[in-house]
Amino acid sequence: MKINFYATLRQIVGQKSIEYPVQGIITVRTLIDGLIQEYPGLKEELLDEDGELLDRVHVLINGRDVPYLQDAMQTEITARDTINVFPAVGGG
Repeated sequence: MKINFYATLRQIVGQKSIEYPVQGIITVRTLIDGLIQEYPGLKEELLDEDGELLDRVHVLINGRDVPYLQDAMQTEITARDTINVFPAVGGG
């Protein structure tokens, strides 16, 4: 599964894209947990204190933002899916 990281997340991961090994079907939650295990610095950038995806973070599955998917973090994904992860962005 190809995962693209943007902005400050690239510094944590060390590159702009990775190939994440997936066998069969996993959930978005499983993917996020696996990414955090591999790259511990992602935890504070992606999850709140309850382990839920931060509102200001965008994880897109094939171009669709996870919170707006019917099953949200329980959405099933496969190796054919493309994932884009955008950090919180400030500005003004």
